[in-house]
Amino acid sequence: MYKAVRGTSDILPEEQPYWRYVEQKAAEVCRLYDYRRIDSPTFEETGLFTRSVGQGTDIVEKEMYTFDDKGRKSMTLRPEGTASVCRAYIEHGMANLPQPVKLYYLASIFRYERPQAGRLREHHQFGCEAIGDDDPALDAEVIDMAWRFFASLGLTGLTVQLNSIGCKNCRPAYLAALTDYYSKYANDLCPDCRDRLSRNPLRLLDCKQPGCQPVAGAAPGSADHLCGDCAEHFARLRGYLEALGIPGNVNHRLVRGLDYYTRTVFEVQPEDGGGQSTIGGGGRYDDLIAELGGRPTPAIGFAAGIERIVLNLKKQNVAVPVPTPPLVFLASVGEAAKETALKLAADLRGDGCGAIAATGGKSLKAQMRQANSLGARYAAIIGEDEVKAGTVTLRDMASASQETLPAARLAARLREAL
Repeated sequence: MYKAVRGTSDILPEEQPYWRYVEQKAAEVCRLYDYRRIDSPTFEETGLFTRSVGQGTDIVEKEMYTFDDKGRKSMTLRPEGTASVCRAYIEHGMANLPQPVKLYYLASIFRYERPQAGRLREHHQFGCEAIGDDDPALDAEVIDMAWRFFASLGLTGLTVQLNSIGCKNCRPAYLAALTDYYSKYANDLCPDCRDRLSRNPLRLLDCKQPGCQPVAGAAPGSADHLCGDCAEHFARLRGYLEALGIPGNVNHRLVRGLDYYTRTVFEVQPEDGGGQSTIGGGGRYDDLIAELGGRPTPAIGFAAGIERIVLNLKKQNVAVPVPTPPLVFLASVGEAAKETALKLAADLRGDGCGAIAATGGKSLKAQMRQANSLGARYAAIIGEDEVKAGTVTLRDMASASQETLPAARLAARLREAL
């Protein structure tokens, strides 16, 4: 028997209210900040991700779903959303629009990693990108937008972790200091970190292996090695966040898992969760557009994992709207009555009224049980007598009271009840 592939899941009807709730709140907050939706292809040329995400990252080296198409071109299922948005920004000449260009997406993301709660091999993200401005006020606005989004969902007990990892001018000196520090502990590191030490030392701070945690905890902080411009940018950002009342906690180990980040990086986490329970995060990527062939263009964005958001909604017992049950269930006895019921149901739907007509030849008693299980407010019963008289018997499912009325008046009677 076939089952869902490991690391994927079916989002069943009973789960859908959570997902629609998150998507609705995402669209609402994007409207407030004037972000416009963009949908990019599920797969792109592999080079787009190896160039943007970084060769030394776990995503590129271990987690991408890559395949050759029939034209023998290497393609990759989207492992993150920012690179595709930047490619679209360049390809469609968005640099000629008023800047910053503000875009958001809801997309499936694919990474071959160990499945865990809230993070599957196919998972889903809500993401925002603001491209074309290097003002730290924009950084503050993006973080404010993320904070407002989570607050609008009803989530509480969250913290903002914040750091600056500098720019291409000051980062080399920091990486040298980091390498010098970690070299003293090379024999104590996990195999991945020993490899990162020579190829991508910034990723050392992102290691989740318990044995590497003490070393990472005492490592030099990037915020202590910033150039004047980056230090000023970070100080102004912290001032803006304070003015906005957003609790930004500086975390010197925060680097994020993608190579394109510059300066600001941030994550939103539950207070008792730690880094592996992060529900959203992002940062500035001022060099990425140029790396992908566009002209130098500063940018910042964030993304939130929908699966992890849903887990937190359930954990905090946040009530979400549920679909409205059908207003009326049309029960019928006999073929002529079934035909009448089908036509009445179609007319009611055309009038904007939720209606279900019984199918399958069940007894009237079974049909009424079905109406009750569906949560229908009314049952309209049609039998031989009703067909001959052109009437329906309308039963209130809560009170069990019922009345007989002309079939032509059913829609009007239901509107009156509403």
